[in-house]
Amino acid sequence: MKLFESTHNYNYEWSLVSAANWQKYPNDNSPHVQHVDVLNRTLDPETGILTTERLITVSQNMPTIIKKILGTGSTQYVREISIIDSKKKTLTMHSINLTMSNLLSCNETIVYSEHPQDRFKTQFSQHATITAGNLVSRWGNVLEEFSLKRFKQNAAVGREGFTKVLERFAKMAEEAAQSKATH
Repeated sequence: MKLFESTHNYNYEWSLVSAANWQKYPNDNSPHVQHVDVLNRTLDPETGILTTERLITVSQNMPTIIKKILGTGSTQYVREISIIDSKKKTLTMHSINLTMSNLLSCNETIVYSEHPQDRFKTQFSQHATITAGNLVSRWGNVLEEFSLKRFKQNAAVGREGFTKVLERFAKMAEEAAQSKATH
């Protein structure tokens, strides 16, 4: 099992960051994300918690030898469950790969929360575990190391892409607020 952890602070309020999250894809930094489909969405009338289940279709550019070993193609599927608690100001996203999960499992949790010392900032934390299945025990460590390296690269590129989306989203929100104020 390999572990990955990352934290970051965004200089934007939680409400803006959590809203921009829904505009994250497509973006130029994440061309591997082909589709994001909403499978289910529920709002708890008592708590106000919004839960969304999505299917994310990605194209992984893997070396041919890895595809042959795993017996797979480039298209992969990920299930994501997002939970928004606007009272606590948290957006928690849990994702797991569906494709080849018996060979390699990647469990990821991302949390966006209001910064405890500055309500105009948002804390981001990302935790992932990558575990090779028993069927690839001889290659397990190699597969986990390769996947961890790829995950780290994708996480950095993904954060950069989301930052661009967030900046664009913040600019649109600011322009809308100025337009509203002048009319």
